[in-house]
Amino acid sequence: MGRKRNDRSGHARHMLADEAARVMREQGVRDFLLAKKKAAERLGIHERAALPGNDEIAAALGEQQRLFGGDAYLRRLAKLRKAAHNAMLLFEEFEPRLVGSVLSGMITDTSDVNLHLFTDTPEAVAVLLMERNIPYECCERRVRYSNKRSDAMPAYRFWAEDVAIEGAIFPVAALRQAPTCPVDGRPMRRARLAELARLAQD
Repeated sequence: MGRKRNDRSGHARHMLADEAARVMREQGVRDFLLAKKKAAERLGIHERAALPGNDEIAAALGEQQRLFGGDAYLRRLAKLRKAAHNAMLLFEEFEPRLVGSVLSGMITDTSDVNLHLFTDTPEAVAVLLMERNIPYECCERRVRYSNKRSDAMPAYRFWAEDVAIEGAIFPVAALRQAPTCPVDGRPMRRARLAELARLAQD
């Protein structure tokens, strides 16, 4: 009896992971918890044991992109990575690192470019944008660390043609400690400009 229950829960987890991935891919939802809730409501599955992990949803999203994205997905990814490259050149003095979906390749139609910038004077980023006559807006990006601490980092957001670029500002000392990834809870992968250039050649 226990095995049948586990089999049902496993099947439900798989269905929920696929549906949550579809929600993220088609509706542009970025929050994993919200995608899970939407998927559970649509499928009528409310068992806590059936809820998939973020990593399961990310794997399903990657598989769906490979199956359904085709050339349009590849063109979109190349466009976003080119925008990331240009933004990292712009912010070169702030030791930029690319993070998130543009780095992993798990993009959707609403993905934007997320950068981590490092300076002990966040206003310097705003000054650079103003000097380049780039309109921007101030926002905030909350990040978590492995010690359960969470911090709200200042961020600047602007557009390069039709691509949104967001740079979260960290103190220089934070170069040595990456926040945790919302997908798997491990230290977030952060790429330098050179690594992004290699990805573009693959």
